[in-house]
Amino acid sequence: MALFDITEKGKLTLIKETDFKLERDIQKLIEDNLRLVFGLDYVRSEFSINNFRIDTLSFDKDQKSFVIIEYKRDKNFSVIDQGYAYLSLMLNNKADFILEYNENCSDTLKRDDVDWSQSKVIFISPSFTPYQREAINFKDLPIELWEIKRFSNQTVNILKIQTAGAKESVKTISRQDETIETVSREIKVYTEQEHLDIATDGTKELYEKVKLAILNLYNLEVKPKKKYVAFVASSNVVDIHIQRNGLKLWLNLPKDALDDPKHLARDVSEIGHWGNGDYEISLRTDEDIEYIMSLVKQSLKRNKK
Repeated sequence: MALFDITEKGKLTLIKETDFKLERDIQKLIEDNLRLVFGLDYVRSEFSINNFRIDTLSFDKDQKSFVIIEYKRDKNFSVIDQGYAYLSLMLNNKADFILEYNENCSDTLKRDDVDWSQSKVIFISPSFTPYQREAINFKDLPIELWEIKRFSNQTVNILKIQTAGAKESVKTISRQDETIETVSREIKVYTEQEHLDIATDGTKELYEKVKLAILNLYNLEVKPKKKYVAFVASSNVVDIHIQRNGLKLWLNLPKDALDDPKHLARDVSEIGHWGNGDYEISLRTDEDIEYIMSLVKQSLKRNKK
């Protein structure tokens, strides 16, 4: 899609794409902005282990999992083969990854602090081939493709390649590849449907109403996690845990930051909970959805910057 700049006289001028000369240029840009772009913490650049070199090792504190990031300008590589090779390397060398974190980060991880089942690989490239895009068309693949474009007006666009209504599980091909089969036994990618499977029909209908109302507020990305479904702008806006007979919502706002005249939200700042933020709402009917959206808007305002 063409991009244009608007001049003072109301004329449009074409904004041209400018190439990244080196993979290292992409890597530095991402590493310097890792938390802003992906919400991840930087651990190490050029991490070498067992004849592999990981471009960027990062950690997702929300999911308590490691994320491997690779940068590609060359299109001749298999995202499946390389992605699962990196994941296999991680699962077979867990102590080394924890040690690397502990040596480079301000806090300390223990083995049980990491949820290895949520590990994933991110490939970043100026472009991907149709074959590579089709290769990730599985509903439960722990591999993501992100395209990065730089333009002549000093702007950058970073866009996740979405799967085209993927219904097949990667397990359909795992029997053909020992590495994929081994990794798939330990790493789990969650879907909305798996969260909904435990719910009654009434709860499923309630979730769809709440989901639609949230997405009508803003174009949020829906990210199913292990314990909840996250609705994300630049960071999580609201997280929803689907129960059999109702929903639990967590608003990503700190204590005393929510204006809630009906007092529907509970302060959970001192209580253990799964979602982000200090406010929890329990929901069993659609009676208060409109009011709850007014609360979600407050979280949205804070987390879409």
